[in-house]
Amino acid sequence: MEPLRPSDHHDTEAPEPRSTTIAQPRLDAVGWLRFFWRQLTSMRTALLLLLLLAVAAIPGSLVPQRSADPNGVVQYERNNPELFAVLDTLQVFDTYSSVWFSSIYLLLFVSLIGCVIPRTQHHWRALRAAPPATPARLNRLVGYTERHAAGEVAAALEAGERVLRRQGFRVARYGDSISAERGYLRETGNLVFHFALLGVLLTVGVAGGFGYNGQRVIVQGQSFTNQLTSFDSFSPGRFFDETRLDPFSIRLDDFVPVYDLDTTTGFPIALDFTASVTVVENGVERTEDIKVNEPIDIAGTTTYLLGNGFAPWITVYDSEGTAIFSQPVPFLPQDSNLTSLGVVKVPDGLDEQLGMIGFFYPSAVPLESGALTSVFPQPDQPVLTLNAFVGDLKLNEGVPRSVYSLKTDELTQITGGDTGVESLVLGLGDAVELPDGLGSVEFTSLPRFVSLEVHHDPTQVGVLISVVLAFLGLLTSLFVPRRRLWIAAETTGDGVRLQYAGLARGDDPRLERAVAELADSHEATLRDASSERTVASTQLSASRS
Repeated sequence: MEPLRPSDHHDTEAPEPRSTTIAQPRLDAVGWLRFFWRQLTSMRTALLLLLLLAVAAIPGSLVPQRSADPNGVVQYERNNPELFAVLDTLQVFDTYSSVWFSSIYLLLFVSLIGCVIPRTQHHWRALRAAPPATPARLNRLVGYTERHAAGEVAAALEAGERVLRRQGFRVARYGDSISAERGYLRETGNLVFHFALLGVLLTVGVAGGFGYNGQRVIVQGQSFTNQLTSFDSFSPGRFFDETRLDPFSIRLDDFVPVYDLDTTTGFPIALDFTASVTVVENGVERTEDIKVNEPIDIAGTTTYLLGNGFAPWITVYDSEGTAIFSQPVPFLPQDSNLTSLGVVKVPDGLDEQLGMIGFFYPSAVPLESGALTSVFPQPDQPVLTLNAFVGDLKLNEGVPRSVYSLKTDELTQITGGDTGVESLVLGLGDAVELPDGLGSVEFTSLPRFVSLEVHHDPTQVGVLISVVLAFLGLLTSLFVPRRRLWIAAETTGDGVRLQYAGLARGDDPRLERAVAELADSHEATLRDASSERTVASTQLSASRS
C-alpha cells in the first residue's frame, strides 16, 4: 500500500479481520485445582460463605431442634406429619449437625485459613522492610507544602527524623530525603480480627465436641441424677465421654408460677416461673431457685428451666381393686392456658394391655358444643378426660417408643369416638370404671413438673476470648490510619528548602492536616535549634571576651 494513500481508499485492499477471541492456555488438572483453590481462598468467597452460614442457620431458629427441644420435635411431627417427613429428610431438625451446614462451616474454615496465612506472611515481611524510597515529585502527592529554614541539609534532616520518630513513624534516609511510614497496626488489627473468627470456628468445632445437652422432665417430689440413663433425651458432642459426667442430683421441691390477666384481651400473662430445687453435689446439699432467665451452675454445667406443666397422678386398678399402675404422668401443654395432652400406657396387670390418650384442663369450662376448654393456667377446677384403647402396645419389641405418643392403628378403642361409650371424665380425686369390667381409673392427685436442660459448653471461654480479640482487632483496623510521609531537603542560597508530602492507603481525611502538622513541628524544632545555637554562640563570645 502506498504510504500517502489513506487506508480507507476505495481501491485499497481490505485488511484481514482480526480475531476477537483471546487465546488462553488450557488448564490441566493441577491448573484447575490451583484455580479453585484461589477462588476458595479469596476474601470475597470467605465473606460469601460467612453470609451463607448465617442464612443456613435460619432454619434452626424456625423449627425445634432435636438437640435442644426433642419434645417440640415430637409435637411438630404430630401437628404436621407430611411436612415433618420432608423437613426431616433435609435434616432441618438437626440443622447445626446436618451435612449441608457442616459443609459450609468447613469451607468457611478452609477459606479463612487460605486468606489469612498468606496475608500474615506478607505483613510480616512488610514489618521487617524499610519504608519505600522517596518519590521524585512530591508536589504530586497529598498535602504537598514547602518551607524554608536556615542551616544545613544534614541538620534539617536529623531534626526531621526526631520529629517523625516522636510521632511513631518508622524512618529511613534516602539521600537528602526522609521516608517515614506508620499504621501497620491497622493490618495487624485486621489479621487479629480474622484469626479471632478462626478461633470462634475452631473453638465451636473442636471444643464443642466435648460438650453435651440433656433434657429431663422432673415431677414435683422426684429427683434426677446426672448420669446418661437418667436423661429423657441426650445430645452428646463428637468427643463426648460418659465418664466425664460429674455426679450430682436435682430434686424438684416446688414450682410456683405467677400469672396476671391482660385487661385488654382477657388472656392470662405469665409473669414469673420459679422452680425450687435441692441440689446434692459432692455430698453437699443446697437449695436453689431456677427461673427462665436465671439458670444455675452445677459441677461445670448450666441447668436451665425450659418448660412446665401438670403431671396428673393416675392410678389404674384391676377388676379386683388392686392398684397395678400408680404414678404421675406428665401432660404436654398445648396452649397458654395449659390445656395439656398426655398418654398413659399400662402394659401389665390387666387382661389386656391398656393405653389411654387424655386431655387435662386446669380450669375446665364447658363450651356450648359440650366440649371442655381451660380458661386459666392455674388449677381452679381441674378435669381429666381419657380415651381408652386395648391391644398390643408393642412395648416388648426392643424398639424405643415415645412416652408422649400412642400408636392406635392396631389397637381397639373402648371409650370415646365412635365406640358408643363416653370418654372417661375425672375430677381431682374421682374414679371411674373401665368398660367390660376391665378395671377402674382414678385421678389421684395433681403434682407439677418442670422440664430442665443440663448444658455443658466448654466453648464459652474460648469464644469469649475470640470475640473480644475480634472486637479489638476490628476497632484497630477501623481507626488506625496507614500513611506515609516524606521530607525532602535541598540547599538554597539563603538556607534550606524543605518539601513535605504524604500518601495514605485507603481513605484518610486527616492526611493533609498530618502533613501540615509535620511541617509546623519540624519548622519549630529547627527554629528552637537555631535559637539554642545563637544563645550558645553568644555565651561563647562573651566568655572569650
